Amino acid sequence: MQHSLMNRLAELAAITDTPGALTRLFLSPAHKRAIELITGWMQDAGLETEIDAIGNLVGRSPNAAGKPRLLLGSHIDTVRDAGAYDGNFGVLAAITAVKSMEALPYAIEIIAFGDEEGSRFPQTLSGSRAVTGNFDMNALSSADSTGATMGDALRAFGGDPDSIPKIARNPAEILAYVELHIEQGPVLEAKNLPVGIVTAINGASRLAVTLTGAAGHAGTVPMAMRRDALAAAAEQILFIETYGKSIPNLVATVGSLAIHPGAPNSIPGRATYSIDIRAPEDSARREAVATISARLEEIAATRNIEIAITQTHNAPATTCASWLQDQLADAIAAQNLPVCHLPSGAGHDAMAIAALCPVAMLFTRCKGGISHTPAESITAEDANIAVAVLTRFLRSFKMPETP
Repeated sequence: MQHSLMNRLAELAAITDTPGALTRLFLSPAHKRAIELITGWMQDAGLETEIDAIGNLVGRSPNAAGKPRLLLGSHIDTVRDAGAYDGNFGVLAAITAVKSMEALPYAIEIIAFGDEEGSRFPQTLSGSRAVTGNFDMNALSSADSTGATMGDALRAFGGDPDSIPKIARNPAEILAYVELHIEQGPVLEAKNLPVGIVTAINGASRLAVTLTGAAGHAGTVPMAMRRDALAAAAEQILFIETYGKSIPNLVATVGSLAIHPGAPNSIPGRATYSIDIRAPEDSARREAVATISARLEEIAATRNIEIAITQTHNAPATTCASWLQDQLADAIAAQNLPVCHLPSGAGHDAMAIAALCPVAMLFTRCKGGISHTPAESITAEDANIAVAVLTRFLRSFKMPETP
């Protein structure tokens, strides 16, 4: 089983818009070829297939009409110069599990979402948002780097922008959504475990910080009289790192830094940098934003530096349903494996689908915790274990009892 899955993952990874590097963009020729390939695999697994109005590939159990449905899936678009497993693994692992299944008391629907990464247009989660009925139709006017709009690209692809609202699922017909995904982090590898259960997808806040001091000659302005914006930024960045280390499960990252004038013989008069704060609990994230912001203002005031802090992004955490976590835990324990719970620091389609139904995620160990690069790697053994866990989960799946 794992040999076929790994071979399929390799075959899918060969489909790219850029020869020599895996780049598969939403509504691109490579996206179209990937859909054609995966369609064959879905049909081989006994699923009926369609491409919906926004370019998602959907595979359903035969005679699914009128039956409650369990959703599985992930995305098949990639970042630029990507790895082979991010997103793709979840789709193909679901197909592999379903192919081995006997008749179930519910219907299966596997969705290969077309746009999770937002690598082509300045939008993310377009496919999964459409499935929930939360797609912003204004996004159709957004353009890629060539000036092509999403709406025009969708029409050229064979999609139907006007019909996007019609693909929204009825929550009363959907049982839950389960997504397999590589961890994209080092926790499972550090614990020497092949799989883990996601507790929540971290909420995220992003801040833009601008510090304004006074530029000057590096040789003529005494140290005590300087208003060095970069020195202030350095002190602030060290505090951000220290604070991030002090709060369990919270991460705080300065990912970009720019200074002006940026000359070796000039005192930096302006510095700008970004802060990315993530946590599985929104209360911890909000407290971090407030605490970090207050301390940055104190440092700036002490150094006689003007500061402006602007929030550029705010997304709440997505909690995975505890009853789905419990059933995944039972499936893992049945494989004689320890059960590990961990948060997801990256975003996933499950974030959008949570507006429709309860969600759960199963992580698979990836080498070095490396993702979004060609070095992304999983083992056939771990892939096989993940499929076995999903298969056992599907066979024993049941809705929680209502009080």
